[in-house]
Amino acid sequence: MQNSPARQQNLSENPLLQEWTTPFGAPPFAEIVPAHFMPAFEVALAAHRAEIDVIAKRRADPTFENTIEALELSGHGLRQVSMVFFNLSGAHTNDELQKVEREIAPKLARHRNSIYLDEALYGRVEHVYARRHGLNFSPEQRQVLERYRTAFVRTGAALDENSKKRLAEISERQAALGTEFGQNLLADEKSYTLPLESKDDLAGLPDFLIAAAEEAAEERGLKGKHVMTLGRSMIEPFLQFSSRRDLREAAWRAWIARGENGGKTDNRKIVAEMVALRNERARLMDYPSFAHFKLDDSMAKTPEAARELLESVWTPALAQANREQEALQEMVRAEGGNFDIAPWDWRYYSERRRRQEFDLDEGELKPYFQLDRMIEASFDTASRLFGLTFKERNDVPVYHPDVRAWEVTAADGTHVGLFYGDYFARPSKRSGAWMSAYRTQEKLAGNIRPIIVNVMNFAKAADGEPSLLSFDDAKTLFHEFGHGLHGLLSNVRFPMISGTSVHRDFVEFPSQIYENWLDQPEVLGKYAVHYKTNEPMPKALLERVLAARNFNQGFANVEYVSSAIVDLDLHQVEDTADLDVTEFEKQALERIGMPDAIVMRHRLPHFGHLFSGDGYAAGYYSYLWSDVLAADGFSAFEEAGDIFDASTAKKLHDHVYSSGFSLDPSDAYREFRGRRPSEQAVLRRRGLAA
Repeated sequence: MQNSPARQQNLSENPLLQEWTTPFGAPPFAEIVPAHFMPAFEVALAAHRAEIDVIAKRRADPTFENTIEALELSGHGLRQVSMVFFNLSGAHTNDELQKVEREIAPKLARHRNSIYLDEALYGRVEHVYARRHGLNFSPEQRQVLERYRTAFVRTGAALDENSKKRLAEISERQAALGTEFGQNLLADEKSYTLPLESKDDLAGLPDFLIAAAEEAAEERGLKGKHVMTLGRSMIEPFLQFSSRRDLREAAWRAWIARGENGGKTDNRKIVAEMVALRNERARLMDYPSFAHFKLDDSMAKTPEAARELLESVWTPALAQANREQEALQEMVRAEGGNFDIAPWDWRYYSERRRRQEFDLDEGELKPYFQLDRMIEASFDTASRLFGLTFKERNDVPVYHPDVRAWEVTAADGTHVGLFYGDYFARPSKRSGAWMSAYRTQEKLAGNIRPIIVNVMNFAKAADGEPSLLSFDDAKTLFHEFGHGLHGLLSNVRFPMISGTSVHRDFVEFPSQIYENWLDQPEVLGKYAVHYKTNEPMPKALLERVLAARNFNQGFANVEYVSSAIVDLDLHQVEDTADLDVTEFEKQALERIGMPDAIVMRHRLPHFGHLFSGDGYAAGYYSYLWSDVLAADGFSAFEEAGDIFDASTAKKLHDHVYSSGFSLDPSDAYREFRGRRPSEQAVLRRRGLAA
């Protein structure tokens, strides 16, 4: 069908299809409206398909240049449109964008399948792969070839036509289900508020949380009121401080019931269907389970290896959690309480116990953790480790008034990339915290510098007041900035292996090692300053903060590890017919002895890591696997006697942050550390070993 002149004019004016002349080539957000996306996707998909057809139908013998490099150079327009769209659909969505998302998700899956199930194209890749040993490839070329060949094989390119057809159908259906899951979860989170209508309803809440509840109410058109929302940065401190047990229970029940409320936003049938489809996919690929399929292309390699690591932490964590629970129960008994510690009680009594044991009050700490100062701390750490400088730029387009932008430069003044920080919760943003990219680094198509974004969900303070973080919030900021540095510092030739495009159980290593710098006296002593007086945190308080680092670690580890174990178990189910998600979760937790007073960090109906896509499906263990690397890796700085040791930092930069997937992750770690990692460091770090 030919385009009409009016349609051609509309397409020529579509900003998503243009070369951007904004500073650093940032997306011109003010010019982009939801109606631009579907036409832009249609044009970009067609253009990419045409590029792929040229590669697949070439008569010349396959070479690295005319096949692999050509694949890498194709699809620029589609990447540009997709990166803008999916970043906005997560961080600042609306009904129009969600409609586009539902429509485009299966189309993109179909497009990807059309590439990776293309017999002629696969034949060309296989031809180059079969002759790789006789060709003078660079290490990067070898790795890119390996990743392409793996992608084709794992998509099903080597299977018979019937199997390929079914895999394509599965992929499209999974894309649609993942979109529906994420939108249902956001709808549940947006629709719930707990009104705090009287002074008694605010009992126990510190000033910063009362201010955040007032700000949340105003955002919802309830000026002068107070509401509690289901954002983690609000719900967790509410459970920590509210002395109203009935309100804690109401808030907690709403929090854990996301995706399980019945009606059109209930995710349980979606989860069951996704698990069944993943299981079918694995069997078509000749794997015994989806977990075996997924982990075959990971550092862990097998579910058994991942499970062994999880159980090595689960046993001491469960014992520690039981001791913690008894201590909390004793507090209840001492006060004459006639109830067993329930999940909505744990954070409240733990906070009180922490005050008793460490003379430490979260309300006393928060004034020292200003968001702006923690951002400065994360930047300064990167400067001292890697020589980076961050300059805020007010001339760069942003997609929401709360978003900030910084130009990042190297020690020699050269441009490294652009960094966006989007820190505050809002109804248009999905929950959680993440790093993403509007553009990734590469050298194949020129010296392409990255545009990286960190997205958080911190509670926003009232106008004129600084936003204050909990210590956990500050660690989240450092964690996501570690991911950000992994994207910013990437220094490879090929897009396929750029930045965070590494194994899932390695991608958390750069983020988790970076967390370690936050709780160092050198950093806290400089940046943990009181928001009113600008006085640094008193030495005695700092010492108490550091002494309490491993407080409540039984709870924290049980909460996390149980989620990872259930994930692995779910993705090894042999018979998925009539899978009852709630019952499966219940039985899985009973098998491992989950305490009644603790729930999984993410219950299955709202486990976005697993079901808003499949990035962490059968892979939630990755945080622990990477934490082994992070704890052992940070020990290298401690052994050097300087947490900013230049030689160690250079190895970390060269072999981890800048190398992308140019090295196998196991080799990258050995190049940095000089040996394999030791698991003992992570047990000490988590307070589970002496």
